[in-house]
Amino acid sequence: MVFFGLGGLLQFSVLIINAIAILSEDRFLARIGWTSSADPGFGGQRDDGLKARLINLVSSVRTLMRIPLTFINAVMIIYLFIFG
Repeated sequence: MVFFGLGGLLQFSVLIINAIAILSEDRFLARIGWTSSADPGFGGQRDDGLKARLINLVSSVRTLMRIPLTFINAVMIIYLFIFG
């Protein structure tokens, strides 16, 4: 029974990461004010609020996870096709 819960949790997490990875910065994120701004540099002010951290998380997922998500999705589709 535990493995069924872990499989569902894995599938849910991959779907959430997919949703974050396909967000368009121009069409969606800019409208709600979640665009990533330039780094403040060495002496600048740094905003470590929740919104800034979420913006950094979204941009990191969009940058780093696009290629691995292709392979993860392919494996998941094949697994679900074979085992239901």
